[in-house]
Amino acid sequence: QVQLVESGGGLVQAGGSLRLSCAASGSTFSINGMGWDRQAPGKQRELVAFISSGGTTNYADSVKGRFTISRDNAKNTVNLQMNSLKPEDTAVYYCYAVSGVKYYQNTQGTQVTVSS
Repeated sequence: QVQLVESGGGLVQAGGSLRLSCAASGSTFSINGMGWDRQAPGKQRELVAFISSGGTTNYADSVKGRFTISRDNAKNTVNLQMNSLKPEDTAVYYCYAVSGVKYYQNTQGTQVTVSS
């Protein structure tokens, strides 16, 4: 089992920056990749960014050039640096981890609100 705890998030004006962090514990040796997705009210959940254990990254087109995902394998943490935030980035952000065929995600998430 893998447990995930998110931190960061909050309220920021458009154009501002926020940094999200996610710490994994438990069977972290089995984690292949980690990432973030988000869900805005009335919208489907959207993959935001993913980073593999080898450092390969993927981003949603909507955040490319503005968000950067990074990972510290030694500390079992994944971070999401969000710059040039837009009101449409407002959502609950969820950290997730992939371990083989298993998928772990904290159900609570962290709220990001971008005011115009």
